[in-house]
Amino acid sequence: MSSAKRPGTPGPGSHVADSHDLIRVHGARENNLKDVSVDIPKRRLTVFTGVSGSGKSSLVFNTIAAESQRLINETYSAFVQGFMPTLARPEVDVLDGLTTAIIVDQQRMGADPRSTVGTATDVNAMLRILFSRLGEPRIGPPSAYSFNTASVRASGAITVERGNKKAVRATFERTGGMCTHCEGRGTVSDIDLTQLYDDSKSLAGGAFTIPGWKSDSQWTVQVYAQSGFVDPDKPIREYTEKELRDFLYGEPVKVKVNGVNLTYEGLIPKIQKSFLSKDKEAMQPHIRAFVERAVTFTTCPECEGTRLSEGARSSKIKKISIADACAMEIRDLAEWVRDLTEPSVAPLLTALRDTLDSFVEIGLGYLSLDRPAGTLSGGEAQRVKMIRHLGSSLTDTTYVFDEPTVGLHPHDIQRMNDLLLRLRDKGNTVLVVEHKPEAIAIADHVVDLGPGAGTAGGTVCFEGTVEELRAADTVTGRHLDDRAVLKESVRKPAGALEIRDARTHNLQGVDVDVPLGVLCVVTGVAGSGKSSLIHGSVPAGADVVSVDQSPIKGSRRSNPATYTGLLDPIRKAFAKANGVKPALFSANSEGACPTCNGAGVIYTDLAMMAGVATPCEDCEGKRFQPAVLEYRFGGRDISEVLAMSVDQAEEFFGAGEARTPAAHKILQRLSDVGLGYLTLGQPLTTLSGGERQRLKLATHMGEKGGVYVLDEPTTGLHLADVEQLLGLLDRLVDAGKSVIVIEHHQAVMAHADWIIDLGPGAGHDGGRVVFEGTPADLVADRSTLTGEHLAAYVGA
Repeated sequence: MSSAKRPGTPGPGSHVADSHDLIRVHGARENNLKDVSVDIPKRRLTVFTGVSGSGKSSLVFNTIAAESQRLINETYSAFVQGFMPTLARPEVDVLDGLTTAIIVDQQRMGADPRSTVGTATDVNAMLRILFSRLGEPRIGPPSAYSFNTASVRASGAITVERGNKKAVRATFERTGGMCTHCEGRGTVSDIDLTQLYDDSKSLAGGAFTIPGWKSDSQWTVQVYAQSGFVDPDKPIREYTEKELRDFLYGEPVKVKVNGVNLTYEGLIPKIQKSFLSKDKEAMQPHIRAFVERAVTFTTCPECEGTRLSEGARSSKIKKISIADACAMEIRDLAEWVRDLTEPSVAPLLTALRDTLDSFVEIGLGYLSLDRPAGTLSGGEAQRVKMIRHLGSSLTDTTYVFDEPTVGLHPHDIQRMNDLLLRLRDKGNTVLVVEHKPEAIAIADHVVDLGPGAGTAGGTVCFEGTVEELRAADTVTGRHLDDRAVLKESVRKPAGALEIRDARTHNLQGVDVDVPLGVLCVVTGVAGSGKSSLIHGSVPAGADVVSVDQSPIKGSRRSNPATYTGLLDPIRKAFAKANGVKPALFSANSEGACPTCNGAGVIYTDLAMMAGVATPCEDCEGKRFQPAVLEYRFGGRDISEVLAMSVDQAEEFFGAGEARTPAAHKILQRLSDVGLGYLTLGQPLTTLSGGERQRLKLATHMGEKGGVYVLDEPTTGLHLADVEQLLGLLDRLVDAGKSVIVIEHHQAVMAHADWIIDLGPGAGHDGGRVVFEGTPADLVADRSTLTGEHLAAYVGA
């Protein structure tokens, strides 16, 4: 254990309150945890390790942090709780010694087009106040500098309900800073009309080419055909000028279609509302392909991408407008704010300086405040969330971190470690879920979960110090000192992808040849321009398969079988064997249990208290109608197949009467990425970050492509799983693919055939290629930060 003292009778001279120095967890059973009991020392740094899916997040986030948040929420009145997320009590017997938990997770920030780094961290709010007080010319209150606030003017008569009612003339005015042309988005969309309809056809003849709009019986199509504004039997190219204007830009108006009142509006605003207001990443693949094909986004010509009105851009402090300030790198902005001295806004300047300095301290000085929040990586988003806690005066708080080293170069990990230790030294309990040996090394106490993943995990294999872990016979203990070795010989390229004069974001006219037919690793410190170079310059054509860090979208009805497309061949095989429709074998369609609608559980909303999910009594949680379960394939019904693990299903569909090659191929890919333990019907919402990343990789491996671009595939992977990933990358290259990996993990660098290192720093200090060659040359050269760290890693 650690030096933490167990609760009990306090020693002489000590206070009874000092005995509560442990967080005690007994009998935790969340997700795959098997009656886990563990004592965690307070005011220490405890790291939780174990393979992906072993139960780390279930213990730390779903048990300890969740119960702490639930207890805090219960201190508010029932009225306030009604507005807060409802949390159920975790499956645990005893949770003792909890303190207030602050969760800093890896959830990507919302991809709302109006959300930026500045708005997400409240820095923009402070800048708006600053400019409203000091900006010249004065244009109005802080809202006049906000690109999310439109200017409003209204006048008219209002009735005042006081004594004798009488109408009073009133005017209302609000000055906003939103650019009227792009409505505060910074970009304008140009819609290609040829992708929306075939103008040689009439509406009745199926002119629309928009996904889901082709059927004549579809309500949306009927609204246009029966609106009375256009002739449904006339080809669109023969419309009069008025008909075309009504068809494309008509104002919303009520129309009667087949006796039903519906709203008609022009095609362009309809497309903007139904497609362009949504996050592109959340769309289904065929819808996203349509949007990318039909819509081009260009920088707004009126505000030049600043999102702000002309008035907001004209008001300046020392020749700098708020648009200029938000476009600066934060470290430069911090210097500019430091030079401002105005007693009337002194407290505001102090708070602004402290926040901007926190950005720099945490290694995000290369960002600008106008950077869209949705473009931040998982690691950057996590560090942005940390900023508000760095200067906090709170102590005796529990900070919970989910892999804080994600997206960090080895050079930056030391800085993150210092921040974690600083939080601990202020008297806080720091709980970290982590895989990197450099981060595990600073722990006061280690809890190792396992031994395997999924049903093979969920137990505590080890508790103690880092030195004791090294000697322990656990998966983490055995792999903690693993170091990949440089290859004796590297593959020869079979051509190159030429990138010339790349200038995306901070790239400074980069010319580089990315070798094809080999494993090429692109590395460099965070913010050096790696993603800008690859995602911004490698054409996303038919031959490129890109696996990025965007999260998997899916509800509790989604599972590995539906996400990977595995359920389609399984449904068809069941239908063919039984002579019925495939839709019967979908819990989201005809085969669903009518009582629970195929969810398997009945959800009861209890207002401000946590909702209750009870297994459906009719289908006993199997999700299907009893009649559907009568149909069998290979001796199993559909619910039994969905309850199989990937490995069991691979064997089941690989041979014998249940042999289904299409399903077997997908299952093989899932097994290749190390997900053999997952059950086919497990909800996506229960998967860990590492599992989701590998599930996405397995899905993309089925696509036809010659070039694979992977963005930090080691995210969420245990040291033992990294070996398996390297084997998978080798198999892809040996099969004739080109693999380009954006990565910081030294094991992947050492295993590469070619390395492109960007830097030397971040932001405007980066954006250049500082080295290209083999890993052996990089280690021998040691001219870059990456070279120094890789040399230390391989012991050269």
